[in-house]
Amino acid sequence: MYIPEAFMTAELGWDILGPLLFMLVLFAFAVPIWVALGLTALIILWITGALPIALIGESVFHGLDAFALIAIPLFVLTGDLLVRTGLSIKLLNVAGATMGSVRSGMGTSTVLGCGFFACISGSDAAGAAAVGRITIKRLIEQGYPPAYACALVASGACTGILIPPSIAYIIIGMVLGISTSTLFIAAAIPGVLIMLSIMLTNAIMNRINGYERASGRFILTNWLATVWDARFALLIPGIIFGGIYSGVFTPTEAAAVAVVTTMAVGVFQGTFKLKDFPSSLEGSAKVCGVIVPIIAVALPLAQVLAITQVPQSLVGSVNAFTENPVLIVLLMLGIFILAGCVMETTPNIVILAPIMLPLAQSIGMHEIHFCIFMITALGIGFITPPLGLNLFVISGLTGQSVLSIAAKAVPFVIAMLGVVLLLAFIPELSLFMLG
Repeated sequence: MYIPEAFMTAELGWDILGPLLFMLVLFAFAVPIWVALGLTALIILWITGALPIALIGESVFHGLDAFALIAIPLFVLTGDLLVRTGLSIKLLNVAGATMGSVRSGMGTSTVLGCGFFACISGSDAAGAAAVGRITIKRLIEQGYPPAYACALVASGACTGILIPPSIAYIIIGMVLGISTSTLFIAAAIPGVLIMLSIMLTNAIMNRINGYERASGRFILTNWLATVWDARFALLIPGIIFGGIYSGVFTPTEAAAVAVVTTMAVGVFQGTFKLKDFPSSLEGSAKVCGVIVPIIAVALPLAQVLAITQVPQSLVGSVNAFTENPVLIVLLMLGIFILAGCVMETTPNIVILAPIMLPLAQSIGMHEIHFCIFMITALGIGFITPPLGLNLFVISGLTGQSVLSIAAKAVPFVIAMLGVVLLLAFIPELSLFMLG
């Protein structure tokens, strides 16, 4: 790609800062994200002349012409089919049979159920809606306050983008040119750590407040019977993980096989009819209709920022302030958490990842480690206002106010933040599975 000589040593000036500030103003006035990003890219191109504006259409098409992106609607469709066929209930039954014997067993099994659903759908909002419809009423019946029950499900559903297969890792892999399969393997341990931290936090809160009035008893025969009843439901994540980790399938191929398998199981069991398939496709299309336009316009913006040397300017500015790796990691963490609070994950990834990766590499951080660190930090934003997508999903389901749910989610935010710090400073947690 041709880069004008004027930008080879360019410093960050108002020709770049001005449009970026204008973009933030558009966000503040609730202008659709894809519109704000697209306008910003056009303005920067017009002011700087970094690239001919006529090339932006080609850039949009080239950015979306990626095989990995096909996995996004397929994983969302798999999650939708899982709910429609009733297999999601069987997964939650397995979670309940596995964890129901421990104190706070209902809450713990709910989080585990969120993790099971995350292994299939790759979406936080989908997991929050699917698990929330089934479990929140049960949690309240067990003695959990309504707002806390909502916060527990919203927090557990954060595993949707943290446990593979994850839409977020598909996007960041595409943006940075990293293998999605590699990211899925690296994200396994961090995703499970987040899930365990939420379980542990719930157990502590239950111990302090005595929410659950009773606990069950683990009976091996009942557990085996539940697992056998859910054998077809467990087959779906088995296909996804087994296929990807063994190298038999790419993530996109694994998602396609999961869709076909879920439909076949539903038809075989009589819980799904082929005439229902168009409505499932419609639901998947609506999700992609939100994500794909953002990717389409954000990729040219990221390209423009790279050409105008914004990442290099950021690295230079930060290094002029401090070269302490600990402070730089904490600075990146603060940026990711703040960004996650005010903007959706997709634009955050497409815009921030290319800018922040050079800064991370300047302190010796591996690119895989950086991706895990960034996505996990952004995941906290799903339960923090003012955006807090999971908070709004659960609020819509239950009628509880967003602020009351957010207040009860504070212990879970702290627990997740602790895991993010461990991931930031112990790279082996992210790189161990890669060998």
